[in-house]
Amino acid sequence: MEIFENLNNDHIKFIQEQKVFFVATAVADGRINLSPKGLDSLRVLNGNRIVWLNLTGSGNETAAHVQESSRMTLMMNAFEGKPLILRIYGEAKAVHHLDKEWSDLINFFPYSEGSRQIFDLSISSVQTSCGWAVPEYKFIKERNILDKSNKAAGEKGIKKYWKKANTKSIDGIKTNIIEKNIG
Repeated sequence: MEIFENLNNDHIKFIQEQKVFFVATAVADGRINLSPKGLDSLRVLNGNRIVWLNLTGSGNETAAHVQESSRMTLMMNAFEGKPLILRIYGEAKAVHHLDKEWSDLINFFPYSEGSRQIFDLSISSVQTSCGWAVPEYKFIKERNILDKSNKAAGEKGIKKYWKKANTKSIDGIKTNIIEKNIG
């Protein structure tokens, strides 16, 4: 195991090769959230900063948690090739459609009707470990189900879905998705 103050070039190259990453957040009371993320939704801006696009999904735990506690951990595993686990620790903030930073950050990502928030992670430390017990898997293809669903719903349908299913976490914490995205 090694700990670094920020991402180095090898870390960044590794991140760019990954097809999936995991996001963990927690508040003082309630559930710990751990979510897998994929598609073309993560960008390394520099060795101290990562942004990732949160697409509309069944829950909105990460946004609720970050509003109460900015702590966030990202993790990637090597599923092919040389084993490695990379954990990135830091403080994150949720950037919503109506926030001034949105227009600068959204251009890093492909357009999606389901763009919900962008998480801006300020890195405090990076940890690598061996990953020797992580099994090897072959990447076959991206699943396009979420993209098709978001396109079918359209922006209007997505906003309706947010009101129905994305305004509170499982533990009842407000996500402010309506206030911060629709106005």
